Amino acid sequence: MIKKGRIVKSLAGFYYVESAGHIYQTRARGNFRKKGTKPVVGDFVDFTAEENSEGYVLEVHARRNSLTRPSIANIDQAVVIMSTLSPNFSLNLLDRFLVFLEHKRIKPLIYVSKMDLLADDEKGKKELTAPSASDSNFDRRADYITFRSDYQQIGYEIFFDADELVSHLAGKATVFMGQTGAGKTTLLNKIAPEMHLETGETSDKLGRGRHTTRHVEFFEVAGGLIADTPGFSSLDYEVDNQPDLNAAFPELLKISHGCKFRECTHTHEPDCAVKEALAQGEILPSRYQNYLQLLNEINNTRETYAKKRKKQS
Repeated sequence: MIKKGRIVKSLAGFYYVESAGHIYQTRARGNFRKKGTKPVVGDFVDFTAEENSEGYVLEVHARRNSLTRPSIANIDQAVVIMSTLSPNFSLNLLDRFLVFLEHKRIKPLIYVSKMDLLADDEKGKKELTAPSASDSNFDRRADYITFRSDYQQIGYEIFFDADELVSHLAGKATVFMGQTGAGKTTLLNKIAPEMHLETGETSDKLGRGRHTTRHVEFFEVAGGLIADTPGFSSLDYEVDNQPDLNAAFPELLKISHGCKFRECTHTHEPDCAVKEALAQGEILPSRYQNYLQLLNEINNTRETYAKKRKKQS
């Protein structure tokens, strides 16, 4: 009998499919290998379910989105965990996560961890090791209140409290991601102890933790599905052109409709609505600078590939 369901766990060649409140153990048919594809956690599938035997995944429905680290599909939202200290808070890294998720059409939720390590006054501020002045020099609670207000105006939701975050998980498929050592596993163990995640020790030398996630699985938590993802020291992007990058900055995309040129890069062109908004204080300088940095990386990558192709021809 053919059923419809969703893969909620992948382990050792088996796919565990949830359908009408039941979990079925299945394998993938050989035709997936011939096509060079395979099912992943989060896929909506058609499968067989024979009594007293394992079933088979027959067809994978079209995916809304997918991630490769780990392999998971059809994600509604992602919680990006950013720590205040150890590792230090970074607007640049946060914006990289946001660009990644915007491009994937996954709604970002931002959770700031280790708020208890912050100082409340100027005296404490001098005693803390702040991030680089070229990035986000945040080491007081007041800094994060301002940050939350700024990013809420863009349209992002920011949380400092785990209980507040949990109320946004119902009815959604959510992944958790963040820089290694930012407290992702600690947060997940608090809101979903049934996941039994190991917390890696933080390396004093590197200032980051050791990733301990071992396999991909959805867990039912607070009326929704959640999954862990690896920690990141860097992000690989599929954004390889200026229009896609522009679209991944919501406030730039909205304002850029007023630019004189349709594909304005917001760097040197005349009558640029984005640069005008920046001068008027309508765009955060840090966001614009991070956009320029990513644009420069895209251009440099293109030049490198062009040189390689020229040598090979």
